[in-house]
Amino acid sequence: MKNYKYIALFLLSLGVISCDVNNELDAIPAEAVENVALNTNGLDFSKYVSVGASFTAGYTDGAMFIAAQENSFPNILAGIFGTEFKQPLMNDNIGGLVYGGAAVQPPRFYFDGAGPARLSATPTTELTAVLSGPFNNFGAPGAKSFHLGVPGYGQLNPYFGRMASSPTATVLGDALAQNPTFFTLSEIGGNDVLGYALSGGSGVDRSPNTAENLNPANYGGNDITNPNVFAQVFSDMVTALTANGAKGVVANVPYITDLANFITIPYNPIPMDAATAGAVSSAYAQYNGGIQQAFAYLVAVTPMTQEMADAEIAKRTISFTAGQNAVVIMDEDLTDLTAINPGLISMRQTTSDDLLVLASSAIIGTLADPSNPASVNGVGVPLADQWALTPQEQASIRTATDAYNTTIATVAASNPNVALVDFKGVLTEASTGIMFDNYTMTTSLVTGGLVSLDGVHLTARGYALMANKILASIDVEFGSNFTTATNGLAKAGDYPTNYSPLLR
Repeated sequence: MKNYKYIALFLLSLGVISCDVNNELDAIPAEAVENVALNTNGLDFSKYVSVGASFTAGYTDGAMFIAAQENSFPNILAGIFGTEFKQPLMNDNIGGLVYGGAAVQPPRFYFDGAGPARLSATPTTELTAVLSGPFNNFGAPGAKSFHLGVPGYGQLNPYFGRMASSPTATVLGDALAQNPTFFTLSEIGGNDVLGYALSGGSGVDRSPNTAENLNPANYGGNDITNPNVFAQVFSDMVTALTANGAKGVVANVPYITDLANFITIPYNPIPMDAATAGAVSSAYAQYNGGIQQAFAYLVAVTPMTQEMADAEIAKRTISFTAGQNAVVIMDEDLTDLTAINPGLISMRQTTSDDLLVLASSAIIGTLADPSNPASVNGVGVPLADQWALTPQEQASIRTATDAYNTTIATVAASNPNVALVDFKGVLTEASTGIMFDNYTMTTSLVTGGLVSLDGVHLTARGYALMANKILASIDVEFGSNFTTATNGLAKAGDYPTNYSPLLR
């Protein structure tokens, strides 16, 4: 008991002593941050105009809406430039368009906890309503390079139609009418390959220099623009924009197949147990045998070698196993065997070299014929060309993109009034992770932070990063100091990566 007594006295004495000690530490003075004044080195931003397509407009989450437009990279730049910047704002934060009260473009996506979902709301922006300009942002979602000089393009593109100065106006003409002192010309060339990519390569590659391909009037909506057509159009645009001494920034074109729309769906998304896999494989046994017979015939009567035949037989043989399985797709680049046997259509299973577009997720595993349980899309029924990009189709996109970028780099290098920003390099870096302040951003859908819920366009934070890359290119080319000046760059934390479904 005595020991406890002394312990209690000892603890009490500690308490008394602690009451007599000053535990307050002197405050550590905050480290002074040097204020660096912005030096634009004589650049004139008093009349800044942006020319481009959906990225320029601030398109995100599959739609145009006010908050996204306010977070567009040109509006971010204008805020840093300290210049007035008028945009053709939508009526709401729902997104989409209506015509005569009926929705003709859907609302924006939001994240519903599982993935992208469309807002359950009716758009309020009437596509025939023409706004009062003049405007500074001439971003026209969907515009290809050669569209920007088409008279009356507003009759074809409702987004431009809302801001066109007249029924016969051109995008470039309206931009030039503002007598810009500074400009950005961005993502020109992106839509020239994007339609082809999003349609799974179902358009036509117009790259060969035939008379038909050199005339865009012959193009379908999903065709790849001929590089020589692009070169002429792009060069003429830059010449026009700099004719009166204006300076500006042009951007090259990323490999769009690196975007979330093309890398989210795995090539083998179909799970099967052993029994189901065996039954499906048995159903394809006759087809596989027919393929072997057809190629044996071709080896006997054509110059095709056995090695060539074996390679294509291996590619076309369809087999399912327990676990994750590749989908069955149509492939127009396979040897056409229907003249030998009409049932031997050009189909095969995907490999890791194929890309399934994001929209295919709504098709794979559904029934092509609701009354036929064997008609599972991607299993019993091959996916149509529009749902997958084969290696050959990917190569067409990359070849055209490389040609566009050669033109862009050449034009920029030959004009002292033009800076070049490497958006292709930015997207390539983001494939594994690019730092923006304290955030690591990637191209992953939903979680990456860079690409919005439509899998193609950027988030607000992505557009802020884009603005900073433009400012850095201005510093390099024109001797300004945006990258080192106090508040000279956009801050990642000021811009969201998604918008609440409550925002209307």
